[in-house]
Amino acid sequence: MKKSILLLLGATLTGSLFAGCGNSDITTTSADTREDEKVWVIATDTVYIPFEYTNEHNEFVGIDVDLLEAIAQDQGFEYELHSLGWDAAVAAVQAGQADGLIAGATINQERKDSGWIFSDGYFNTAQTFTISKDSDISSFEDLRGKNVAIKNGTAGASFATSIKDKYGFTTTVFEDSPTMYQDVILGNSAACVEDTPVMAASIKTGGLDLKIPAGMESESSAYGFAIMSESSCELLDMFNSGLANVKASGQYDEIIDKYLKED
Repeated sequence: MKKSILLLLGATLTGSLFAGCGNSDITTTSADTREDEKVWVIATDTVYIPFEYTNEHNEFVGIDVDLLEAIAQDQGFEYELHSLGWDAAVAAVQAGQADGLIAGATINQERKDSGWIFSDGYFNTAQTFTISKDSDISSFEDLRGKNVAIKNGTAGASFATSIKDKYGFTTTVFEDSPTMYQDVILGNSAACVEDTPVMAASIKTGGLDLKIPAGMESESSAYGFAIMSESSCELLDMFNSGLANVKASGQYDEIIDKYLKED
């Protein structure tokens, strides 16, 4: 089986292609009997610790990276993983330049209505507001009259947007997580919004001067692998089948513990 990881930072892709799978039921195909030599192109983000990022050895790693590899091994398919950044990864799948997306993508109705076709959920998380280490903000009410940094097209951005009028804060949109974090650290924004495990891991590994206040998070939701064309339904079915298998074998828990288990 061939696997490639391509680091394509800052790529710009345009276009759209929205279609649906006629049958989303899982189709289990044996790796021994599959003769299709197609190499699936899968897009992902660049820095989204602990799901996809480059480690100290200049290796592209993370929960999504390891999980995809385990599923591909289980199902016997070949793929190339293109690290594009969030916006470019979504655009690549929409334009038909990539077959699927794995990048900590939250399953929600808005995306489904826009043509995203999701796998079974593979990780549950909430979105949390995050503040500077010396901030005294402790509730949504404390954000009134202040600005909040959000990342374009994310569940965190949707969460912040849904409550900003109620609590009287404004938002500034960023294209990537590290820049969003820095806006808070520099004092330009009072808070940012990020998926909880991503924020916790980023603070720990990056030594960021940020903290997560209690009680300022959304309800939990699931991440899913996504396609946007019925031509990729086979890939989605293999992902679902492989996910079930790696969960049953215990390999899924090993991957999660590798990145999230406390020392």
